[in-house]
Amino acid sequence: MRKILYIMIGCISLGLGIIGVILPILPTVPFVLLAAFCFAKSSERLDGWFKNTKLYEENNIKSGMTKRARLRMMCSVTLLMSIGFIMMGLKGIVVGNIVLLIVWIFHMVYFTFGVKTV
Repeated sequence: MRKILYIMIGCISLGLGIIGVILPILPTVPFVLLAAFCFAKSSERLDGWFKNTKLYEENNIKSGMTKRARLRMMCSVTLLMSIGFIMMGLKGIVVGNIVLLIVWIFHMVYFTFGVKTV
């Protein structure tokens, strides 16, 4: 039962990751990482297949990311976080804006200096 649940969650997150490749507003990497985790927990055969796909190889943070994948991810995260920043700013939520700004800065620093480019 648990393996079937992992396969279902993996397939859904893989689908969302593929949609994220096409639509820049949807981040790809978190969904690909979730799919990798779920497929690894479900079966060796499915895990092996997934790790040999182009989508996994392009978004594999462990070995590095392509400049295109990193730029796409950083732009989509910036766009989504700016929507939240603007919405909280309109409501006057200063603490939320500060927290979101700090998270955004750490995200940019990590993906600029912490993830190597392949």
